Amino acid sequence: MTELVLLALAGFVGGAMNALAGGGSFVTLPALIAAGVPSVAANTSSSVALYPAGAVSAWVYRGGLTRVCGVPLRPTLAVTLVGGLMGALLLLWTPSTIFDRVLPWLLLSATATLFFGPRLRTLVQRRFQASATLILSLQFMLGVYGGYFGGAVGLMMMSAWSLLDEADVKSLNPVKTLLVTAANTVAIICFAVAGAVDWGAAAALGTGAIIGGYGGAHLGRRLPAAVIRWATLIATAAITVAFFGRAYFTG
Repeated sequence: MTELVLLALAGFVGGAMNALAGGGSFVTLPALIAAGVPSVAANTSSSVALYPAGAVSAWVYRGGLTRVCGVPLRPTLAVTLVGGLMGALLLLWTPSTIFDRVLPWLLLSATATLFFGPRLRTLVQRRFQASATLILSLQFMLGVYGGYFGGAVGLMMMSAWSLLDEADVKSLNPVKTLLVTAANTVAIICFAVAGAVDWGAAAALGTGAIIGGYGGAHLGRRLPAAVIRWATLIATAAITVAFFGRAYFTG
């Protein structure tokens, strides 16, 4: 019983983090592993558990949906769904040991992009034209990442978009939440069909995540953009340090 309560609390924190900035799996994945769930099953179960919270947050944010760097939402959503499907299949069919080594560097890139984004934006926009092809290709890769692992995928989306668009982090939150939920939709269907989910642990985690996601989304609509940006930076830095430790200094 105590274990289920702790999982629910971890879900609450993870759901709120995802709604505000992203990186909720930083809390939920270690909680599942600590509860005795094998790492691959913990990864899939975390995605399943956080899905309802993401859907609730997307519903709260529905009035703020906008284009992604000038690209209409429908094609962006479509490539995210296809990428999420491919990423989920990769997770089920290939070992994750190599990706565990690459992941911290991806997160470090996300942290640097968010931190230096305002300064790098002008340089990037001089060298690269933010065409629909570039945006959709980038979003497809982010969808693959979301389906395969998903850790901090929301943070990585906002990092990439911030280099190509003038919009602030707060205004990107609604569409980020929707697209993360889209990638997770096809992923969890694959995980469920493959029997790769610990449903008991996911249910406890998900219950807390729904409450946290709902509250976090409402809070995210009210907080100033600067507060959300700095919260995002702090969360990303913490996640990066933790995953470097997990990949290179444990086991």
